[in-house]
Amino acid sequence: MSILEMRGITKRFPGVVALSDVNLAVRAGEIHAICGENGAGKSTLMKVLSGVYPHGDYEGAIHFEGGERHFKGIHDSEEAGIIIIHQELALVPLLSIAENIFLGNEPANALGVIDWFAAYAKTQELLKKVGLNEKPGTLITDIGVGKQQLVEIAKALSKKVKLLILDEPTASLNETDSDKLLNLLMGLREQGITCIIISHKLNEISKVADSITVIRDGSTVRSFDCRTETISEDQIIQAMVGREMADRYPKRDENRKVGETVFEIRDWKVYHPEHTDRLFIKGVNLHAKRGEIVGISGLMGAGRTELAMSIFGRSWGRKITGEVLIDGKPADVSTIQKAVDLGLAYVTEDRKGYGLVLGNDIRANSTLANLEGVSSAGVIDEGKEFSVATAFRGKLRIRCSSVNQQVVNLSGGNQQKVVLAKWLFANPEVLILDEPTRGIDVGAKFEIYSLMAELAASGKCVVMISSEMPELLGMCDRIYVMNEGRFVGEFTGAEASQEKIMRSIVTAGGQ
Repeated sequence: MSILEMRGITKRFPGVVALSDVNLAVRAGEIHAICGENGAGKSTLMKVLSGVYPHGDYEGAIHFEGGERHFKGIHDSEEAGIIIIHQELALVPLLSIAENIFLGNEPANALGVIDWFAAYAKTQELLKKVGLNEKPGTLITDIGVGKQQLVEIAKALSKKVKLLILDEPTASLNETDSDKLLNLLMGLREQGITCIIISHKLNEISKVADSITVIRDGSTVRSFDCRTETISEDQIIQAMVGREMADRYPKRDENRKVGETVFEIRDWKVYHPEHTDRLFIKGVNLHAKRGEIVGISGLMGAGRTELAMSIFGRSWGRKITGEVLIDGKPADVSTIQKAVDLGLAYVTEDRKGYGLVLGNDIRANSTLANLEGVSSAGVIDEGKEFSVATAFRGKLRIRCSSVNQQVVNLSGGNQQKVVLAKWLFANPEVLILDEPTRGIDVGAKFEIYSLMAELAASGKCVVMISSEMPELLGMCDRIYVMNEGRFVGEFTGAEASQEKIMRSIVTAGGQ
């Protein structure tokens, strides 16, 4: 029996049809996965369902629990038992777990005063359900992203959720936290709670999904019933991208030669910016050659992002010591501008927070790192800026109505391409990519991998930080393994394996 049916959903934005006659049926008590490339319309469909786009703002009908529903806002959908957890978590960092769970829904006594005893007692009960041992008074800022996801689910349970929607729930999680979350979803299914999960991680979908709907270019193209047929990842990919993908990674010339060392750091030490007596990066040494793709692997919290940010203009950390060399010469990277001028670029893992100006359009964002390239006498040439952005739109296949579209309205994958365009326009010699494919579909991933291979083939040096070991193994010539602020292993691409990398981490953890 279907708990949800969305029939003939069409949603238009100025100049763009985001959804065209989309149909979705979800059975009660199942985990239903929605797959598609970035920009396919997955998140838009869920915003229609949850009332972010209210009734009357789209065409079609929503039937929930047997009746047609006209949600005018999120409050209406939540009243019906539909709760959505977005990829960017909606928690207040400086409030406690209990305060976040009951924010806007605080239990009160007869006088209208918040009953904190009841709130803390209920929070304790909810945290137990999701497998958290934290105290209700713990601040959100003091727990990791994996636990924050579980707090979001506890918050949903407090609202008597019937249909839980999760948009890329494991995009920011390591493998251990991802497994915990997926196991929790399967536990919720046993309790009769229906879940919709949007994810690009096909191995996770294969693990938990009872059925799958694939959306391509704003239309439903195929549905799979995982309970009656065996579905391969290749079948899902073909439905998503409209073609077969024989390889997940671009082929690289096996006889290619790398050049001389172009980027090197020696004995790099960094203290924590707030706990200034705590040595966080502990004497790291790294080198990368022209034409080489070098990977940095490690668990979340190992210090990979902090290392990259401390190198790039010393934008993270205190009391930084050590040496950076570019082309064998000492390089002053003490400010971001100096680092950029020396040919260093850093594509942040937080594209919304640090990579883009969300309120600006694609045109302005694409040239931010090299304004001199589109200006004369200190005045920006808007025609040149438009031409540059249009060229990168074509090269990187950015899906948009025009380069005048605000980046806040782009899908995550297309936002990531705009960040890459920004730094490619600066023409760097060394490109540090921090989780470059996080939250991106397999088709867009392949495009970014191909771009990385092209950059390396042209003699650039690429350093990639990633939590996804398969992509490190598939793309890198060498891989450093990081744990607790130091490098604990180094492997060539030929000798590296997931087992060897994890063994390095585990062995170092016992030191």
